[in-house]
Amino acid sequence: MDYSHKSIEQKWQKFWAENGTFKTAESTEKPKYYVLDMFPYPSGAGLHVGHPLGYIASDIFSRYKRLKGFNVLHPMGYDSFGLPAEQYAIQTGQHPAITTETNINRYREQLDNIGFSYDWSREVRTSDPSYYKWTQWIFMQLFNAWYNKETDKAESIETLIAKFETAGSQNINAESDEDVLTFTAEEWKAFSEEEQQRELLKYRLAYLRESTVNWCAALGTVLANDEVINGVSERGGYPVEQKKMMQWSMRITAYADRLLRGLDTIDWPEPLIEMQRNWIGKSVGASVKFSVPQLDTNIEVFTTRVDTIFGVSFIVLAPEHELVSALTTDAQKAEIEFYIDKTSKKSELDRMADTKTVSGAFTGSYAKHPITGEDVQIWIADYVLAGYGTGAVMAVPSGDQRDYVFAKHFNLPIIPISDSQNIEDEADPNKGGKYINSGFINGMTYQEAVPALIAKLEELKLGKAKINFRMRDAIFGRQRYWGEPVPVYFKNGLPYLIKEEELPLLLPEVDKYLPTETGEPPLGRAENWKYQDQYEYELSTMPGWAGSSWYWFRYMDPKNAESFASKEATNYWKAVDLYIGGSEHATGHLLYSRFWNKFLKDLGFHNEEEPFKKLINQGMIQGRSNFVYRVLDEEGRGTNKFVSLGLRDQYNTIPLHVDVNIVSNDILDTEKFKSFRPDFADAEFVLEDGKYICGTEVEKMSKSKFNVVNPDDIIANFGADTLRLYEMFLGPLEQSKPWNTNGIEGVYKFLRKVWRLFHDAEGNFNVSDEEPTKAEYKALHKIIKKVEDDIERFSFNTSVSAFMICVNELTDLKCNKRKILQDLIVVLEPYAPHITEELWELLGNEAGTISYAVYPKFNPEYLVESEFAYPVSVNGKMKMNLPLALHLDAKAVEEIVLANLDVQRYLDGKAVKKLIFVKGKIINIVV
Repeated sequence: MDYSHKSIEQKWQKFWAENGTFKTAESTEKPKYYVLDMFPYPSGAGLHVGHPLGYIASDIFSRYKRLKGFNVLHPMGYDSFGLPAEQYAIQTGQHPAITTETNINRYREQLDNIGFSYDWSREVRTSDPSYYKWTQWIFMQLFNAWYNKETDKAESIETLIAKFETAGSQNINAESDEDVLTFTAEEWKAFSEEEQQRELLKYRLAYLRESTVNWCAALGTVLANDEVINGVSERGGYPVEQKKMMQWSMRITAYADRLLRGLDTIDWPEPLIEMQRNWIGKSVGASVKFSVPQLDTNIEVFTTRVDTIFGVSFIVLAPEHELVSALTTDAQKAEIEFYIDKTSKKSELDRMADTKTVSGAFTGSYAKHPITGEDVQIWIADYVLAGYGTGAVMAVPSGDQRDYVFAKHFNLPIIPISDSQNIEDEADPNKGGKYINSGFINGMTYQEAVPALIAKLEELKLGKAKINFRMRDAIFGRQRYWGEPVPVYFKNGLPYLIKEEELPLLLPEVDKYLPTETGEPPLGRAENWKYQDQYEYELSTMPGWAGSSWYWFRYMDPKNAESFASKEATNYWKAVDLYIGGSEHATGHLLYSRFWNKFLKDLGFHNEEEPFKKLINQGMIQGRSNFVYRVLDEEGRGTNKFVSLGLRDQYNTIPLHVDVNIVSNDILDTEKFKSFRPDFADAEFVLEDGKYICGTEVEKMSKSKFNVVNPDDIIANFGADTLRLYEMFLGPLEQSKPWNTNGIEGVYKFLRKVWRLFHDAEGNFNVSDEEPTKAEYKALHKIIKKVEDDIERFSFNTSVSAFMICVNELTDLKCNKRKILQDLIVVLEPYAPHITEELWELLGNEAGTISYAVYPKFNPEYLVESEFAYPVSVNGKMKMNLPLALHLDAKAVEEIVLANLDVQRYLDGKAVKKLIFVKGKIINIVV
């Protein structure tokens, strides 16, 4: 019987599904291990060979951990709310749920075909009401919570209300909006319900406020920063503008310091940790107020260089700053409005990235310098962002390059403030030297000046020391249909939660998935959709990241109708031990997940500060494109002739992408090409040695380049085990590498060699119970040790190479010993589960039990060499090899060597002057 991958793989996939082979135990004496893949979005295109890379790695590790005696949780589900399904619904009128279900079915089929050991009984989908009920519930907890800086954690809003009722707002140390009121307990009690709710909204962790957002009119929704590329939407390429809207936000900034500190406790790739550090962006500095007498207000700035305050020659506001309109004089109004309109068409990322363009506009107004009292011009410029700091900066051209370039461009003063500065050609931010032109800090050093200035600003009540974070609160609303409804209704313009027992708040039916004619989100189209038939529901839905910010908890306890996960489940599974996914989620999903995890811990629902202990970013599998070369005529027009790669220099040609699936080892199937391109049905091919050789290039996998490889095709031709091994064989997991089908036949041949170890030349199962030889034990124990070491350090590619060497050695030894082969397939099982299941059963074991076998114990004694083939030389010239036991001493070796007949022949009767012996290396006879 030959190796038949199709029948074997179908048999075992069916067996696993019917028998629940990978169903995880709820509780066990075994130690636990939680392996998780990043939540996939089920797109209509299905999987290409690049997608399963991380899934295969996590599956290998999961299977290995089962063999090592762990109770493994290895689940899979779908992040199934999203813009693509909604866009398809807009175009076709088909409900997004139908599209999503179709896409999920396709994904599931493909995942099953690859043989993953997921516990499918725990599958979750973010768009399932039984799941998003708990996403809504978590939102309600956030709405009903505030962040107490004294205890450094979130608490119920009831504890804040209790403080207000007993002591008013005095000594409240909370994360909140800037414009909170000061009041006594009596004043709080005298507030109306509306006044109290309005004030509490300034403290809640989920709150409403006017925010500057990325508004895409064509898509009818707000977009996250990472959904905007070069000022247009990532999906569809539509224009995006900055717009102020009333939006739900999450007070993630309350957790900024904890999010930063937590990075020191987790095993994540350093580049990813650095990205999070930069995104959080902790800065130690000072808050400074520049008064604006005509408006009876202050412009507050945050600076990390308060020592440069005497070098301030102008102030710059973000174009969206709330004071811009009031500050703009009549003479400057047209210029300011034009500039604001121009800026609104740029994304924040574009504004931050563009360091070459200098632009701005003068408001016509002035502020007072907090120490000198001098007038300071107030400008607006797009290099200042409304959401970073206070949306205003004090410009010090002598110390900051952007301010320097701005000042040069608009002919504004540049004041030197240090005797060590050189500002002839650029700003000089050095902190050396002593201050000049700086009032009472003249002659001071940096270390002396900072505390003196902060003390002075505090005395004037115009500043204080402050820690600032670059990270901003997360916008939590989307003007879309296909997302979680926010469980909120409005009374007198203020938000109130629906009752917990009314969850889930289901998505209503709408006639189409577009905004209403009056500009409301699609939910505004729902007929008679009101709370208690009178109050308006929130019409925005939650963003895509809502459901993926807590999903690992639901896998722990997916059927629980009473809570998102029981305390028993969270206490047992704790955190995810291994998380594998793409680095593109560094500042989105991973940051929000850490935030929600910490929040739920604060409220006592679990005990882990961080959700993911170890994280690996898998590299990208790039496409390997193939090209044919179309011959051009003398006038540069394309002909019907195609020339093979090695001959193209003899012609004038143009390369054309060709479908990689009709190319094998870079040799084109010319008949299939004619079907692929019917316009070239009568094409002529100029061949090399009877073959058409295609050109190649490594590019991103995309349909337009015809280089997308469907795993279904690979599995049909070579099997899932081959695909799994080959994806690991391509290179280190973390590195990007090109897909190249050319080498896949070698992996397939390797599996056939494994099969043949168990079968005789006629294909009959033939395994011996004889005791293995020392060489056979050595080959086995080398692979036991190698694979264990490699998997523990996630070096999967080197294991595949070692398997090939081991099987070649056993083939050369003609090994068919049960004691060797049974342990070998247990070691191979994580990589190639189907063939090993079949061989395990053929060996007489109970079907399906290899997944819970015991990983073989490495015995180092089998690798200890007891004999060495010594090279024997006479007068330095190598004559022969002589195998000798390694335990022999020099005297014993000399006796054996000189008594050897072959050695005697080489000596030819000559007297031996000396025998040089180096143990385990050489023997040299001097005559």
